[in-house]
This record gives sequence, C-alpha cells and structure tokens, in this order.
Amino acid sequence: MPESDNIHPFRRELRATLRLAGPLAVANMLQMAVFAVDVIFVARLGQEALAASSLAIAIVAVLMMGLNGVTGAVAPLIAAEIGRRSHAVREVRCSTRMALWLAVGLGVLAVAICLQGERIMLLTGQDPQVARIAGHFIRIVSLALVPMAVSNVLRTFVSALGWPVFATVITALAIGVNALGNYILVFGNFGAPAFGLTGSAMASVITACATVIAYVLAIRFNQRLRRFHVFGRFWRPEWQRLKQMLRLGLPISATLVAEGGLFSGAAFLMGRVGETELAAHTVALQIAAFAFQVPFGIGQAATIRVGYHYGAADRDAIGRAGWAAIATGMAFVGLSALVMFLIPRTIISAYVDVGAPENAEMVAFAVQFLFVAAVFQLTDGLQAVVAGALRGVQDTRVPAVIAIVGYWVAGFATSVVLGLFTPMRGVGVWIGLAVGLTVAATLLLGRWHWRDRFGLVPASIMPQSGNPG
Repeated sequence: MPESDNIHPFRRELRATLRLAGPLAVANMLQMAVFAVDVIFVARLGQEALAASSLAIAIVAVLMMGLNGVTGAVAPLIAAEIGRRSHAVREVRCSTRMALWLAVGLGVLAVAICLQGERIMLLTGQDPQVARIAGHFIRIVSLALVPMAVSNVLRTFVSALGWPVFATVITALAIGVNALGNYILVFGNFGAPAFGLTGSAMASVITACATVIAYVLAIRFNQRLRRFHVFGRFWRPEWQRLKQMLRLGLPISATLVAEGGLFSGAAFLMGRVGETELAAHTVALQIAAFAFQVPFGIGQAATIRVGYHYGAADRDAIGRAGWAAIATGMAFVGLSALVMFLIPRTIISAYVDVGAPENAEMVAFAVQFLFVAAVFQLTDGLQAVVAGALRGVQDTRVPAVIAIVGYWVAGFATSVVLGLFTPMRGVGVWIGLAVGLTVAATLLLGRWHWRDRFGLVPASIMPQSGNPG
C-alpha cells in the first residue's frame, strides 16, 4: 500500500492546501512589495506627494478589487470543472476566455471612472491642492487597470491547473521592473527626465504590461497549459458561461469592494483628520495589507481546493478542505499579530526613517495604528479564508450581504463616529476597521459551520474516493 494511503485524510488535505497556498501567498506578498516600491519612492518626494498618491491609489484599489471580484469567479468554475472531469479542456478554456472578456470590458469602464478622480476627491472634502496632484496621478496610473485585471485571470488559470509557482516567479520579476522604472522615471536616472510623482505612475503602467506578457509567455511555453488554447478564438462568445460568471462574480466583487471601500474610505477620513495622520495611515496600512496577503492566498487556495471537491461531489472532502485552510490561516495571523505588537517601529523603518525628526509625529501615529492592526489581524485573516471556502461551494450572494453589513453598517459607521467626533481621531478610525472585520468574520464563519443547514452542500452529494492533488 502506498505511504500516502496511510495518511489521515485531513493531513493529506492540509498538505495539498499548503502546496497550493504557499506559492499563492508568496506571490501575494511579492505583489504588495511591488506596491511598496511605489510608496518607498514616493515617500521621498514629501508628505504631500505621499498623501496625493495614497488618495489616488485608494480609488484605484477599490476599482481593482471590483475587477478581480468579477473575473475571480473563474477560480471556483475552473476548480469545479476539473473536479468533475480532469480533462475538461473546453470548459476551462471557455471560462478563462469569458473572464478575459470581462477583464478588458470592465477594465475600460474602470479607467473612465478614474478620469473623474480629482472631482471625486473634491466631493469628499479633500485639500484642493492634494486633490489636483492626485487627479493627475490617477489619470496615468489608471492605464494599468486593464493589464492588471488580465494578469489576475491568467494567474488564476495557471494556479488552478497546478502551476501557482508561475505566479510567484512572475510577481518577483515585476518587483524588479517596478523598482527600475521608479528609479529611472521618478528621480531621472540613466539620463531620463525626473518626472517625480508622474514617473511612479508611469512605472506602474509599464510593470502591469510586462506582467501580462510574462504570463502569456509562461502559458505559451508550458506544455500542459498550452493545450487549453485559452487565447484561441478569443472573439467567440460563450454567453451562458458569461452569465454564470457574472452571477458568481458580481457578489464576489461586491464583497471585495465592500472591504476595499472600507479601507479606502478610512483613507478619506484620515485626509479630513490631518495630512500627517493620512501619511501614517498609508504606511501602517501597507504593513497590515502585506501581512494580510498570506491568509488571502490561503483563501484563494481554499476556493480551488473546496471547488475541486465540490465538482467531484465529495461532501466530506469539502469540509476537510475548508477547515484545513482555516487552521492554516489562523496559525499564520496569530504569528503576524504578535510581530506587529512587539516590534512596530522596526517594521515601520522599512518604509520611512523613524529617526528623522521631521517624521517623528507620523511614526508615532503609525505605531498606534499598528497596535490596532495587530488585534484585527486575527479576524481579517479569518474572514478572508472562510470567504474563499464559501466561494469554493459557489456561495457568493449571502457573503456579499454579510460583507456590506459588517464592513459598512458596523465598521465604517464606527470609524466615522470615533474618528471625526471623538478625541480618538485616527485611532478611532482604525478601531472602526477592527469592528467591521470582526462582525464579518463571525457571520461568515457561522455560515461555513452550518453550510449543510443552509443548503450549500446539497444532501444528494455523496462522498467520492477521488482527491484532486
């Protein structure tokens, strides 16, 4: 009997989850490093430039989350198709093609929204000078939205087909491209003009396009991926598959936008509290978001692993896959929360000079924000993983409602009250973030725990012996 047959099914599922989640989590952290490169370069242009870029990125991030949500429906669809039939070439190709259609079409719409960026910022009460600078920045950086959305689809495709390492390698290369682009275009090195903040936006567009090219080449030269011909007959519509993707994807998009909007809304609240608090918020949020990429990657793996078993009609394995992902995610966020609580200044020093007198006030605010972030790391990681598991059983509508209620009715309302109407100011805004994440995590976990009662796994589904690796 093979040695693997003696392994407990939960341990086997845990190993499979780790094999998939590891490269995805690393790729997510590397993606944050790509964004961190921009912050590191822009921070050296001054607090006004940093504040302007953070407002612009707040809008871009929400739109990007919306795009990734709709196109992200390709993950549970591909996983279920492979779970049902390991050689579902046509089905996988159709799903990927329609996801690419959505990435391009909705991406163009997102660019159009960004062109109104300055007006949006003024309507939220931002400083006119900062809004003007941010408006120019967002008009350029918005050109990266379409290639970023396309890259997200291709990343999901290669990961679901068993090659998540491609996402890791390509994202690592993107860091180098972005750093070089910022170095040349922001400060005018190698004989190039010094474009300042505009140069950082240009570097982001170049990096996004280079990432798409890298994924296309990886798919083209990998024998297993090439046989799906995902770029063949790209003009051919699959209307039924497109409708199915929108049915699953729009609620996912609403969920991600609700969470992203909570954090972006917090940035706008900080802009009203003060420029220094906004700069500190930007740095602290970068750190918290960097740590979040691991449970987010585990959640992505949960969608695929649960989706495999959902397609294979293996009821017991669905539960094992979800709980294995939850256990893995909670183990990591407990560690990251401890690090944030014990050495906040050391972490902040990776972004700004904590010893510089001109940064003293901003660093003090950032330390306070990180203490709150250490607390909500637990619930933020939990909700990310559980939401991923629920997507694996193609449950997206109710989680979207939970997200809106948790993040906005509970979270943002608390941020507004504590941040603008009490002496807590910036810390109050961050406490509101913690409240929203905790409410959402609690409700999502309850839905996963009682998934049979809610009919997410129909009683007709019987255990099968298959176990996609």
